[in-house]
Amino acid sequence: MKLNDPYRCCVLCPRQCRVNRTAQGPGPDKGVCGETDQLRVAYVGPHFGEEPPITGTNGSGTVFFTGCSLRCIYCQNHQISRGGIGVRMSPGELAAGMVEMVERHHVHNINWVTPDHFLPHVFDLVTLLRGRGIHLPFVYNLSGYQSTEALTSAENFADIYLPDFKYSDPVLAAALSKCKDYPVVALEAIAAMVRQKGFLNTVSRPEIFPATKGVLVRHLILPGKIANSINALTSLFVEFGPGLPLSLMSQYHPVFGQRDPDLNRQVLKNEFDTVLSHAQALGFEHLFVQFPDTPAEPHRKRPLFLPDFERSEPFLCSG
Repeated sequence: MKLNDPYRCCVLCPRQCRVNRTAQGPGPDKGVCGETDQLRVAYVGPHFGEEPPITGTNGSGTVFFTGCSLRCIYCQNHQISRGGIGVRMSPGELAAGMVEMVERHHVHNINWVTPDHFLPHVFDLVTLLRGRGIHLPFVYNLSGYQSTEALTSAENFADIYLPDFKYSDPVLAAALSKCKDYPVVALEAIAAMVRQKGFLNTVSRPEIFPATKGVLVRHLILPGKIANSINALTSLFVEFGPGLPLSLMSQYHPVFGQRDPDLNRQVLKNEFDTVLSHAQALGFEHLFVQFPDTPAEPHRKRPLFLPDFERSEPFLCSG
C-alpha cells in the first residue's frame, strides 16, 4: 500500500467523511480535520506540561500536528487545530528533526499530539525512527474520539496512549464538538487501548522511572458543566475500575467568546473541588491532579498551560 492510499477515501477517524484528501485539481480536498494528505507540523520540541510519568525530568518529545478531527469550539490549541498554523514537512525532514531533538534534549519519549488525521505518516515515521536507532516509547496523545479500526492499525506502532474522555453527555458533546456519539465512541476506543497496552506501567517515582507502556486517561473539567464531569468519572470507574490512571485537568481558559456564559470563564475552585472529591470518593488509585492556576501575575500575560504557536517556544512551561 502506498503512503497516501488511506487518504483517498478518508475514514481515519469516526467522522468517516470519505473525502479524497489527495484529489487533483486546484488543490486537494480537506477532511473534517481541515487537512489534506500533506503532513503539516506546528511544533517539535521537549514539553514539560504533561503528567509526571510522561514528562519525567527531561521532558516529552512532542510533535504537534496541524488540524484536528474533533475541532472543539473551546480548544486551547485553536491556532493549530482550527487556525491552520503549521509548516509542510516530509516524513524524512520531520524524522531528522526528531532525531536531533532526542540527541539534544534526551527526552523520555516521542509524543504525537493529535495524530489521527495523519496516521499513515505517523506509522511511516515510527518505522523511520526505529530504523535510525530511536527506541523510545511512542505516545499517542488523543482526543478519545478514535475509531477502533484505526487503533488496531496503530497497535504495533504505539506504546502509550493518552486519550481524553471529554464528555459523558451526548447533548454537550454535540453542542461543543459536533459529535453526539462521543461518549459511546470514546469508551469503546479507550477499551481498545487498554486491551492493547494495559494501564500505564509507571505511576510512581516518575523522575526515576518514566512510563514505557500503557494507558492514562485525561478529563478536562469544563466550567459550569460539573454534572458532565461527575458522570464521566463514574463511567470510567464502572468501565475500568479503580486501577485506571486518571488525570484531572483544570486548565480550561476561554479563547473565543461563547454563547454559553459559563464557557467565558475559568473553572471555579468549588467546581474543581466537587469533581476532585468525586474522583477520590470513587476510589481511583492513581490520580494525577492539575490544580487550578492562580490568576496570571503581571509579568505573565497568559496562563501557564495556554500555548501560543506563533512563538518559537509555544509553552511557558518549557523546562
